Amino acid sequence: MALALWLGIGSVRGAVLPAKQRMVVVISLDGFPAYALEDPKLPVPHLRQLIETGASASRMLPVNPTVTWPNHTTMVTGVLPPQHGLFYNGTAVRTGGWPPVKIDYSIEKTKMVHAVTVYDLAHQAGLTTAQMDWVAINNAPTITWDFPERATSQDPLVREMIQRKILSASDVDQPPKATILWRDQIWTKAAEYVIREHKPNLLLLHLLTLDSTQHTYGPKTLAAYDGIAFLDSCVGRVLDAIRESGLEKRATVVIVSDHGFKQFHKQIRPALALAAAGLRQRVFVIPEGGSAMVYVDKSATTEIVPRVRKMFEGTEGIARVAGRAEFPSLGMPDPAKDPQAPDIVLYAKDDYAFSNPPADGSGPVVITRDTAAGAHGYLNTDPDMNAIFISSGYNIRHTFLGDIKNLQVAPVLAGLLQVHLPQASSPIPRGLFVQ
Repeated sequence: MALALWLGIGSVRGAVLPAKQRMVVVISLDGFPAYALEDPKLPVPHLRQLIETGASASRMLPVNPTVTWPNHTTMVTGVLPPQHGLFYNGTAVRTGGWPPVKIDYSIEKTKMVHAVTVYDLAHQAGLTTAQMDWVAINNAPTITWDFPERATSQDPLVREMIQRKILSASDVDQPPKATILWRDQIWTKAAEYVIREHKPNLLLLHLLTLDSTQHTYGPKTLAAYDGIAFLDSCVGRVLDAIRESGLEKRATVVIVSDHGFKQFHKQIRPALALAAAGLRQRVFVIPEGGSAMVYVDKSATTEIVPRVRKMFEGTEGIARVAGRAEFPSLGMPDPAKDPQAPDIVLYAKDDYAFSNPPADGSGPVVITRDTAAGAHGYLNTDPDMNAIFISSGYNIRHTFLGDIKNLQVAPVLAGLLQVHLPQASSPIPRGLFVQ
């Protein structure tokens, strides 16, 4: 039934509906590569129908670093990581000890995100907002209905759903830890419930199955296709909830991903190279798949950085060693202004990815896996990192957009919600809106 929902709606004309009568649903399919949609046999009937009745991009360019939280935050702020403050899946906090940096994902949104978001603006305009497993959004005061990634039965929305017998406490509380498939099911169920019962003006839903699957088994595998098909079924459930709520004439659905994926067989363990060079307690590395962030002892930066650069420039599997002078062109922060910034960024070649060494710190710097795995974090100019953008529904023209940037997603959402996004650095894709 969901497939029939959007037929022809993208071309509806007439009086412009006020924002309070609209619903904008954003579904992020984490790790969905643009190249996957090039396969005509990809099992995604709901996504195909949205493409056929709405707008789609051939590819969407992510920002560096090509990891989850920075790109999701760009899509709701319209600015690069140096402006919104996210470079990791959390905030990099200086420890004053060793290791010099730790990643804290628990910091509240108001302290973690340094730019205004579209959901902040929607709330300020008197609109209602909801989120299921969105990122960098802990305890956000501008979210009306909140279903956190690490939800418990004590969270208000979860408690409401338990009281209505939509969920049970064990769905969110019971150990052992649920698989990501189970958690995506729960987040989708929460989205269905909030659409039917509360009809928010803006809903943000983030699903993780494909990302987790591709990390383990690699992209372009049967496991990855299974994950894609599962996520398409989740999209169908959300479309059904919109239709059953009588909102199909006033709802807009936006499907995005944060980054693509690459397959690799070889792992680079830079910490082992540093140990062999006698730099174990002077240089710290945070692997991010296709890239690695390098932090050098502040007391000896001038001395050590050239040494570290030279060492990694000769290391197998490393395609590029980027220093501070290259950070502006990469969209990376200025170390003189942001304590989160590394001193060097490493980028891996095709078929390589960075990882941590084993607990005992033994083994060679580069190892070859018996089976393929998957990673992101490579330069955003790598075509495999391209993401997806699809939109259909109210005020969306049936059109092909070509290439766009994920910096343009926030302006799209702001336009649909009729709010002003003052800091947006990129325009709404031309020809996307009917009105």
